[in-house]
Amino acid sequence: MEISFEAAAAAHLAGDFETAERGYLGFPASRNAIYNLARLYRETGRLGEAERAYGLILSQFPDYALARRGLAMTLLAQRRYAEAWPHYEARREVQKTVPPVAAFPEWQGEPLAGKTIVVLAEQGFGDQMMFARYLPLLRDLGARVVVGCDPREIAPLFERAGYETQSYAAAGQPLQASDYWVYFCSLPLKLGLGAPPSPWRIEAASGSQGIGVAPRGNPAHENDRNRSMSAEATDAFVELGRDLRPQATGARDFLETAEVIEGLELVITVDSSAAHLTAALGKPCWVLLPRIGLDWRWNDAISSDWYPQARLFRQETPGDWDGVLAQVRAALAAG
Repeated sequence: MEISFEAAAAAHLAGDFETAERGYLGFPASRNAIYNLARLYRETGRLGEAERAYGLILSQFPDYALARRGLAMTLLAQRRYAEAWPHYEARREVQKTVPPVAAFPEWQGEPLAGKTIVVLAEQGFGDQMMFARYLPLLRDLGARVVVGCDPREIAPLFERAGYETQSYAAAGQPLQASDYWVYFCSLPLKLGLGAPPSPWRIEAASGSQGIGVAPRGNPAHENDRNRSMSAEATDAFVELGRDLRPQATGARDFLETAEVIEGLELVITVDSSAAHLTAALGKPCWVLLPRIGLDWRWNDAISSDWYPQARLFRQETPGDWDGVLAQVRAALAAG
């Protein structure tokens, strides 16, 4: 029975991947259908098939930004970093990133000794913390590093880590005089690096009193319906420790959340900014991952190149947070 593209897309959204795949395969000449098929393969962990589907699209439409970004994330998940980073630049077109207003150029890898470079926030706060691991490398090249970021939410955290900041909370915002600017997530490409360096580190006070939990991430994230816990699972999860969401702690920014985490023994979190912040503070972190739409930074969900010290727990079946929490309880009981 033939399935319309609209029915296949609806099945995809509903999690009926078998019906969606069958439907998309019925439109081999449709760029949108093959793109959706590639995305389905990537979301369900069929990375080889995803790579082939993205390659098929790009062989006909080499400038198709969505496919280039999708291919990049597929390669990143497979630890094929040098291949992936050039394609990952397509995120800027996908996200319609508006360049800053600046009378100085974007950095393309020029010598930085004695120069000032402004590293601009993009994507989510967690991404900014994740890619902050490259900031010390810029300093090693002799640069004065200024972080352009949200002045309220995350600037105090970068300042505590010893970086100058300037307000950059909106795309297209003017920049203060400098020599170069660059986006956070372009740093590995511009630095000519493959595998990631060690996570960003912020000096943290010692403390080991209890567990912190973070059940949800930013609802604007494209996979939030899979990576964040349901209301029912959230209620069960917060029984394990201190709820780290700002509405529970009263924290006004990431620095104040960091001060809460400093006093904890362990943080258990879904794939959210709490994982990145905990790692930056050098605290033990357990990360709870979805079955569908595993983010590339967690690689195979067994171990992550980006956070090798993190302990990863993954759903056995889509949406099964109860099973993940059972694993967590067992691990806590085992010590």
